[in-house]
Amino acid sequence: MDRRLIGFRGFFTAKAQGRQGAPELSATLRLRALLVKASALLCVLLFSAVNLFSQKKDHRLEQKILPLLQGYQGDIGIYIKNLRTGKTVSYQADTIFPTASIVKIPIMIGILDKMEKKELDYHQEFIYHDSMLYAGVDILGSFKSGEKIELSKLLMLMLTTSDNTASLWLQAIAGTGTRINEIMDSLGFQHTRVNSRTPGREENRNQYGWGQTTPREIATMIERIYRMNIVSKGFCERALRLLGRNYWDAEALSQIPPTVEVFSKNGAVNASRSEVFLVNAPRNPYLVAIFTKNNKDQSWNQDNEAWKLTKEISKLLWAYFSK
Repeated sequence: MDRRLIGFRGFFTAKAQGRQGAPELSATLRLRALLVKASALLCVLLFSAVNLFSQKKDHRLEQKILPLLQGYQGDIGIYIKNLRTGKTVSYQADTIFPTASIVKIPIMIGILDKMEKKELDYHQEFIYHDSMLYAGVDILGSFKSGEKIELSKLLMLMLTTSDNTASLWLQAIAGTGTRINEIMDSLGFQHTRVNSRTPGREENRNQYGWGQTTPREIATMIERIYRMNIVSKGFCERALRLLGRNYWDAEALSQIPPTVEVFSKNGAVNASRSEVFLVNAPRNPYLVAIFTKNNKDQSWNQDNEAWKLTKEISKLLWAYFSK
């Protein structure tokens, strides 16, 4: 043993015995022994966690999914989770993708957070003005300036028909993208952000558009809502009711029986088509996030490559998890 260490120990032993005697030294040794045991236990727990994580991958399903992604003309990320077993399949699940209209989930959370704090009421009325119009085919855009509409109906329009005019209005009511991003950060979501009309995020907007996220993170957000693990039970129940009324059901949802409950949101712009959905299947509830960007096929018919692939994956997953 190093003589300096012996001397160092001897110095403190002498000091201890000189002041309080052997009991203080014994306490020090016991503390050191406890720290060693704690360190060993931590190593065991970390090893177990790594082992558990490695066992959570669904290799059989992975062998069915990954070949479907080969040759895709664009960038694709996918995250799938069996909510009963915890087993997953992922491919580029931590890559950042444009959200397109899936950004409306964080906007919803911003509104529900204000409702939770009694700053907004679900049936509170707002007055629509022509200056709020976002050009397109939105239902809200057909309103006359000065007409009243309840907050509940604005949320329905945003999440059911994906009304952009309602969504941008709700983003402002929630406290702007800045506040919504603060909420995302407080909930542990580091990659999900609102970019549009949010100061300081102009570069992100140029790259990703209205919002950005990763397949794993947005799926985790839906799972936490499903498990009543964001803010409160009432908060999550309201969110699920809103997410269970999707008008846009021609892609992934078309491959799931209409009698099965699904919570979902999709988003589409020219070069990006994405969808996140939780299927409350009787035996194996499952969660899926399929995101794409830089798509070569930017057509808007049902033969679009991204939409066809989404339907194919959804069909396969329903058959797999409903057995």
